[in-house]
Amino acid sequence: MFKKLAKQLKSENMGETSVFPMSSPVKSLKEETKNSFLKSLSKHALNLYERKTDIKNFTKLALSDPENTSHNEIVDQLFGKEGYKDPFDEDALFSLSDNERFLKDLGLKD
Repeated sequence: MFKKLAKQLKSENMGETSVFPMSSPVKSLKEETKNSFLKSLSKHALNLYERKTDIKNFTKLALSDPENTSHNEIVDQLFGKEGYKDPFDEDALFSLSDNERFLKDLGLKD
């Protein structure tokens, strides 16, 4: 009786495997590794593409009109107004180095 049942289950399993093939754990592991590799490769390729695009756009913007010096005039106007400080002034740099909140934000003070 047991042999007949085993034989019947075996024949049923053979029929099922033709419809739903059983995959081996090694093959599954290879597929997971392949998929994770492709995902990381895709992310890396996307980062490289974005970097290349950013560099291209920046270069296009920076070299658009080298004779245009309006940015210098805008900076001079800003520094000429009251309330604006020169960021390269020694007093401004010293006040930043002694600023408690700034040092805490940098994690240099507790």
